[in-house]
Amino acid sequence: MSSPEDQAVAFKNDGNKAFAAHDWVTAIELYTKAIELNDKDPVFYSNRAQANIKSEAYGYAIADATKAIELKPDFVKAYFRRAIAYTAILKSRDALRDFQKVVSLNPADKDAKLKLEECKKIVRKVEFLAAIEVGDEPSAAEGLDLDSMVVEPEYDGARIENEMSLEFITDMLERFKNGKKIHKKYVYQIVIAVKKIVYDEATMVEMEIEDDAQLTVCGDTHGQYFDLMELFRLNGLPTEKHYYLFNGDFVDRGSWSTEIALLLYAYKWLRPKSFFINRGNHETDDMNRVYGFEGECKAKYNERVFKLFSESFSALPLATLIGKKYLVLHGGLFSDDKVTLDDIRKLNRHNQRQPGQAGLMMEMLWTDPQTEPGRGPSKRGVGMQFGPDVTKRFCDNNNLTAVIRSHEVRMEGYEEEHDGRCITVFSAPKYCDSTENKGAYINIGPDYKLDFHKFDAVPHPNIKPMAYAAQSGLMGMT
Repeated sequence: MSSPEDQAVAFKNDGNKAFAAHDWVTAIELYTKAIELNDKDPVFYSNRAQANIKSEAYGYAIADATKAIELKPDFVKAYFRRAIAYTAILKSRDALRDFQKVVSLNPADKDAKLKLEECKKIVRKVEFLAAIEVGDEPSAAEGLDLDSMVVEPEYDGARIENEMSLEFITDMLERFKNGKKIHKKYVYQIVIAVKKIVYDEATMVEMEIEDDAQLTVCGDTHGQYFDLMELFRLNGLPTEKHYYLFNGDFVDRGSWSTEIALLLYAYKWLRPKSFFINRGNHETDDMNRVYGFEGECKAKYNERVFKLFSESFSALPLATLIGKKYLVLHGGLFSDDKVTLDDIRKLNRHNQRQPGQAGLMMEMLWTDPQTEPGRGPSKRGVGMQFGPDVTKRFCDNNNLTAVIRSHEVRMEGYEEEHDGRCITVFSAPKYCDSTENKGAYINIGPDYKLDFHKFDAVPHPNIKPMAYAAQSGLMGMT
C-alpha cells in the first residue's frame, strides 16, 4: 500500500496533467488533495499558485506562493509566481521586491532580469502618474474641432454626418472583421456622443421589457471581437425590439478591444433606450494601463482616444435593474447587509471617476460569490466574497428574484449559484486563448424568464491576447 506522501505525489502529477489541459479548476482540486496528504512539500503550493494565477485567483496565488517560500526560503519559482500575482492586482512595489529576489537567487536568469526591468518601469510610471495627478483635469475633448476635421476623399468607409446610422454600423462591422479601422474623426464623434448619453443616465438604469421585445444580457467580452460576432450571428444583432445589455469588461486582454468598444458605443448612440452598457472593473484607468486597452488605443489611434474613452468609462452606469426583478451589475454584492437599491440610486458616480480601494463602487465592480455562508477575503486579493445567505438577504430586502453578474470565467459560460439567486454570465469563450471555457448569454422575454445559451469560440486572426499590453511579457497569459 502506498504511503500518504506517494499518494500526494500522484495527485500532484494528475494536477499537472489537468493544468497542461488548461483545466485550472481540476488542477487546483488535485493540488489541494496533494496538500491535504502532505502539507510540507513547497512544490504543491507553488503549483497550486500557478493554477490560481490562471484562474485569476491572485489573492489565493499570493497565499500559496508565500507558504511555499516559508517551507523553502530560496524557492525561485515561488517568488516568481508571487511577483506575477502581485503584478496582476497592481501591487507593483511588492512585485518588484519579489523579482529582485528572483534575480538575486538566480543571477544567470536573463528572463527574470528582463521582467525585473519591466517591473521597474511600471513602478516608475505609477509614481509619475500619481505625482502629476490633478483633480479637475480638462476634458480630452477640449480644443477638438470636429467640424474642421477633414475625412480624406480616399477613405473607403461609410461616413457619419450628425447622427449614428445603421449603414455606418453595418460598414463598421465589416471593416473591423477585415482588420480595418474607422477614421479617427468618427472615433471622436462616437465616444463624445456616447459619453454625454451615459453621463445623463442614472447610476442604476431601470428598464422594462415590452410585450413584443426581448433583452439579451452579455457578460465579459474582453476584446474578443470575433467571438462577439459569433454571439450576434447566433442570437441576432441589436434592434429596436431586441435589446442588449453588456455587463462590463468589454475591453482589455483581448486584442480587439477598441473594435468592441466602438461597436457597443455606436449601438448605444443609435439606440440609447434599447441598448445598455454597465461599467466593469476593466473600464478603469489602472486596469487599462496594465491589461492592454491603453496601448491598443495608442497603437490603433492615439493617446487622445484613450483619454476620451477613459472619461466615458467613468460616466457609465454601474448597474441595470430589469423589470424590478433582476439587478445586473459587474461584480457582486456588498460588505454591509443594509445596502439597498436606493443606496445604488443615490450613489453619485460622477464624484468618483475611479473605484478606489473601498466603498460601494469598488464592491459593485470587484466582489465575487462564495459557497460558504457569510463573507470572506477575496481570492483575487481585491474586494471580498459573499455567501448564499448574503445574496438571499439582499434579494429578499429588495424584492428581487436574483442578482445577475459577470466578472469571472465559468466553464459552461454561466452558472446559477446561491439557490439560483446569484447568476454569473461570461461571454468570452476560450478566454485569452488559454482556458477551455464556453461563452454564454441570457435571453429574457416579457415574462422575465431566463433563457440561457452557450456558444463556442471561433477562429480569429493570429494576434495574441495582451498584444498591446505595455508589459505583455511580464503578464504572460494571466
